[in-house]
Amino acid sequence: MSDTLTLSAQLRDRAGKGASRALRREGRVPAVIYGDKKDPETIHVEERALNKLLGTGHFMNSIVEIEVDGKTIVTLPKDVAFHPVSDRAIHVDFLRIAKGATVEVAVPVMFVNEEASPGLKRGGVLNIVRHELELVCDATNIPDEIEIDVTGVDVGDSIHISAVKLPQGATSAITDRDFTIATIVAPSALKSSEGDNETPAGE
Repeated sequence: MSDTLTLSAQLRDRAGKGASRALRREGRVPAVIYGDKKDPETIHVEERALNKLLGTGHFMNSIVEIEVDGKTIVTLPKDVAFHPVSDRAIHVDFLRIAKGATVEVAVPVMFVNEEASPGLKRGGVLNIVRHELELVCDATNIPDEIEIDVTGVDVGDSIHISAVKLPQGATSAITDRDFTIATIVAPSALKSSEGDNETPAGE
């Protein structure tokens, strides 16, 4: 499970582009907290502290406790806008999380036991169709990653979401089809030696 992150913030007195530019000159990043049937709160956070959290690599699927005006608000980051030239963060959206709420998050996948895949041992290539899975899970129990075991997977085989063991309480946000996550495709040398009979399975 991703660690809970903390971030100090201050309320914003003024809105608008001019006020936002002034904040950025002072090393602050404008942000907004919304959701949970409450009015949005406009805040600003220290750019350096935000960059530290962004550098964790799992900021977007971690609970962030924002300390503002003497209270702690439990949130989930929903969007970070970056400057197109400098790549600095220029705005952040946070979603308030109610107690017991479920959230939809994108969780990265990691493939394990590649040495136990006949297809990979024969020189096949793991073709990753989805690097992340859209999951619905408890807001306080968001997985860091989803491990996918490729033991026994051969050239031409596909790995679908139905074959993946998800953590307890987590379900796929896509429910209308058994989508493909990865396939093992034959390299050109293997195709030619076997008469090009291997046809990679698609979604």
